[in-house]
Amino acid sequence: QVHLVESGGGLVQPGGSLRLSCAASGPAFSISAMGWYRRVPGMERELVAMAPNGADATYADSVKGRFTISRDTAKNMVHLQMNNLEPGDTAIYYCNAQLNWPVFTDSWGQGTQVTVSS
Repeated sequence: QVHLVESGGGLVQPGGSLRLSCAASGPAFSISAMGWYRRVPGMERELVAMAPNGADATYADSVKGRFTISRDTAKNMVHLQMNNLEPGDTAIYYCNAQLNWPVFTDSWGQGTQVTVSS
């Protein structure tokens, strides 16, 4: 099945930048969208950005103008460029793939920690 692996997380000061990457393996033809969620312990998972196949990306209001999602469909990868990071961006970031085969479901990466602190 589709397997996702994230990389690029780390510790950065407020105002800094990080670039997250996610590589998909398996039957990538089943992917209809790829994106990023984040979760803070004790809080609900939040959609950060989503890039559907052949459609414009969408972003959470809190990251608009600061984050940019990009897809490399030939390499089955998705990236999240995070600029002007804020302490509120601190979370575990999860890569997500929306699948339509063999059933409509979601695949998730293991998560990568992003910490924004001075």
